[in-house]
Amino acid sequence: MTYTYEAASLSVKAKKMRDTLVDYIGIVSHRLPDDVAAKIKELGEVEVDPLQQLVYETMRENQLLAENLNRPSCQDTGALQFFIKVGTNFPLINELNEILKEASYLATKNIPLRHNAVETFDEYNTGLNIGTGLPTIYTELEEGTDTIELYVYMAGGGCTLPGAAKVLMPGEGYEGVVRFVMDQMTSYGINACPPLLVGIGVATSVETAAMNSKLALMRRAESISPNENAAKMENLLEEGINNIGLGPQGFGGKKSVMGVNIINTARHPSTIGIALNTGCWSHRRGQIIFDNQLNYKLPLNEGVSL
Repeated sequence: MTYTYEAASLSVKAKKMRDTLVDYIGIVSHRLPDDVAAKIKELGEVEVDPLQQLVYETMRENQLLAENLNRPSCQDTGALQFFIKVGTNFPLINELNEILKEASYLATKNIPLRHNAVETFDEYNTGLNIGTGLPTIYTELEEGTDTIELYVYMAGGGCTLPGAAKVLMPGEGYEGVVRFVMDQMTSYGINACPPLLVGIGVATSVETAAMNSKLALMRRAESISPNENAAKMENLLEEGINNIGLGPQGFGGKKSVMGVNIINTARHPSTIGIALNTGCWSHRRGQIIFDNQLNYKLPLNEGVSL
């Protein structure tokens, strides 16, 4: 069986946005965002054991080679996911889905990216990084504006994709949230490559909590929740997960996480939805903001131009 993909007939302006995204996906594939690179450097200076120092030195060498050779920094280039906030007056809103699909396809050919789109049940790889529902596109409309803010994320088979979610009964309270997170981190946490960025979503159901946990991974590693109680839980969970002693690449150490980010939204009084996702140390996410003329900003990649 084969997957048939026919490129859309895009406008000139849409092709310009597509080509810019292809170039940016290449940057995301081989260069860590500034916040993650800074955290890796910071954590590497904390560890004193020769084994942990060797691991961090290998990470730095890996990133240097990826940038110099212009090649992806991890063999698993993930499934491409886009988290978007787009103004209802953005001029290319009607072509947006096709722009993202074509950008994924062309990036796969040009960078190149590993082919990671397998059609479920039919069990064949499309060879395009495009398939039914892939790339994954999450869109939030912003009324009356004409810009677009777009996160590009490479969700790997070890990081993020093996997330977990559950709905707790209200009697379990926030202690139940902590218990769920720590149970997950002591069982599957090292399925991703530490030090980890931990994204936690708290909401009303499994799907809303899961989305929050993914959005939490789009936040900067050093960021703090604007909710005072959530920020307190972030701090306590970071301390608790560090005390597990995973260390870099699971070899043990003082620090296991780059940060713990919580995003919470309102919930039904009878439920607490909780979800957890982890991003590897090679946390390949980018952020690009376009205005209505397709001028762009790259908040997570200082000094980079496309």
